[in-house]
Order: sequence, then structure tokens, then C-alpha cells
Amino acid sequence: MLPCPARLGRRRRRLCLLGGLALFLLPGFALALSDPGGFLPARPGYQWQFPRDHGAHPGYRTEWWYYTGHLVGDQGELFGYQLTFFRVALTPAPGRRASAWAAGTVYFAHFALTDGPGRRFHYRERAQRGALGLAGAATDRLHVWVDDWRAEAEGDTMRLVARDEDLELDLTLTPTKPPVFHGEGGFSRKAAGTDHASLYYSLTRLHTRGRVSVHGRHLTVTGESWMDREFSSSQLAPHQTGWDWFALHLDDGAEIMLYQLRLADGGVDPASSGTYIDPQGRSRHLTREDVTLTVTGHWRSPASGARYPAGWEIRLPALGYHLRLSPTLPDQELRTTGSTRITYWEGQVAVSGRHQDTPVTGRGYVELTGYAGPLGGRF
Repeated sequence: MLPCPARLGRRRRRLCLLGGLALFLLPGFALALSDPGGFLPARPGYQWQFPRDHGAHPGYRTEWWYYTGHLVGDQGELFGYQLTFFRVALTPAPGRRASAWAAGTVYFAHFALTDGPGRRFHYRERAQRGALGLAGAATDRLHVWVDDWRAEAEGDTMRLVARDEDLELDLTLTPTKPPVFHGEGGFSRKAAGTDHASLYYSLTRLHTRGRVSVHGRHLTVTGESWMDREFSSSQLAPHQTGWDWFALHLDDGAEIMLYQLRLADGGVDPASSGTYIDPQGRSRHLTREDVTLTVTGHWRSPASGARYPAGWEIRLPALGYHLRLSPTLPDQELRTTGSTRITYWEGQVAVSGRHQDTPVTGRGYVELTGYAGPLGGRF
């Protein structure tokens, strides 16, 4: 059953639970189909404007606010975190609705914590209708929430809050680099042609401070975060089964984003690409031919049975990088049966290697989808 906060009155809580049941009768998260169906398609030449584009885009079917990061406690304790908010429209942006309980949009949220000191991975999930104030997103600025989980901004400063039983995250994020627009000025192709694409930008390095609570341990933390933002009405093509996504913070001040789109025949889609961001914040588009990605190990989930890559070697010859990635914990799998109903691996990795003749280290996040079964047109 979808979580409905106890703070709601009896009647609103009952309606919330009924709405949650209705969500489970929907065909899961499989809403981003190849036909936009009255929604706006992603097209080249989008005119970006901030803070507006940190907010929601109701004309598009699907979007997400994706935060990952690396946090260090006062005694050197290392944590990784993920906090993601998804917005999925059931119908094109409506006019005035007759009922306050009617909802044409649903929201999901995933919160995960890689607990280095405890050598454990924790995750929680939420789902709500975009009605009655249970969940929603502003369209003119960053303010998205599901129950009492939220991401919001005042000026350039962002705040993330997620609490669930014995886990808590409360962070303040400040960008140290300007937004990075992936693909062609933020138009990111996901297959041949323009029908399968998203509008995609990131804030790749955000100074982070705040607190983390895990099973009664309360820690003050600092670190660095990454914000990914995509919105679209159509992304994966029918012959694609999932993707491998990499977001790397390097200690030379650079960042690297890569995504590899996997095909049903075992190949890699030519639309796979990435972005290199230098220490000054200047970006360079990377094509599939610019990157050599080799899997160096695997891990099989005892819970789902899925077999995931669990180690990588990445070469960017034109930029002089040769990097090795290894998960900080093997099991960083999310099985989101209470929200998106997708099982995927999203976890923290350690980075080592060389940039030309200089040793380089770093930390990153990797997302692996489609290994526990095809996404079937989802996202």
C-alpha cells in the first residue's frame, strides 16, 4: 500500500489510501511510450531559463529531479546518498479540475543511503497523487515534494529533506559550477531520430553540508553532490532494454557523465553518449566513439536474481583518462515494489586511475536499469 502520512485527518487519509490503491491498478510506471499522445515532445532548440527550469514542466509526460552525492562525517565516515523525485502525468496538462481530489499526475520518490561505516545499504520509497497537497511541484522554481520529503531552493541554495523511521537526510547544497546542458544544448537523444529524446541538464558539483541519521546515529556531514534533471514525453525505444549511467566526481576538479543504452540483441545503441566538464565548468560532448567502457566484474542479487556489472574500466583517449570503478558495497539494489515497481541498482563507486601521466582518484554514482527484466517502454 502506498504510504499516507498519519498527520492527515481521517477522511483525507482514507481518500489518500483509496488513491494509492488506484495507482496500483495503473500499468506501473510504463507511461513514457513512443507516442507523446498529446504531450509536448522534446525538441532541439529549447530555451533554458533559471530558476524556472528547476521547476516542473507539466506539458511533458515524465520528469525527474535526481540527486546523488558523497558525504563525510566528522570522524571520516563515508556515506553515499540518492534522493530522487519522479513526476508522471496520466493525461496532458488539464484545465481547472472539478474536484480537489482529482489527480492527473502521480509522484514517486526514492531515498537511498550507502552506509560506509555500517557496511549496509538502506532505501525507502514514497508515492502519492498530485492532489490535496500530498505531492506536487512548483512550475517557476525548485519546490517538489512527496509527503514530507522535499527538494526546494531559495536563490541558488537548495535543501533536501527525507525522513523515514530510522533514516534521515537533511542537506543544504550550493552550486560551484554553472548548469551543464547535455547533448545538443540540452537536447539528449536516446535513439535515432528525434522521437526518443529528453531535455537534460545537470548541476555537476554542489558543495553539500547537513546531517544524516542512521539507526540512532546522528552525524554532521559535508561533501559534494550532483543534480540531474530530465523531462520528456518519450525516451526508450522498443528495442532498448535499459541503460548504464555514470556520474563521476574527480579530484582534479573535473566531472564525467556517461550513459550507455543497451539493446535487446546485446548491443549498445549508437545514441549512447556523455559529457566531460573541466575544472572551470566548460563542457564537451562525448559520443559513443569517444568512450571505451569495459565491465571487469559482476554481482548477482540474492533478492531479485539479477546479475549486474560490478566493476568497470573507462577510457577516454582524446582526453587522456584511464579510470577504474568499483562499488563501495556490492548490494546497492533498490526493489521499488511500493512505487515505480522497477528493480534497479543505484550505488556509490570509488574511482582510481590516471589523467595522462598524473594519478587521479574520485567518487561516483552508477545506475543500472533493465537487468532485473526489460523496462518494457518505461521511463
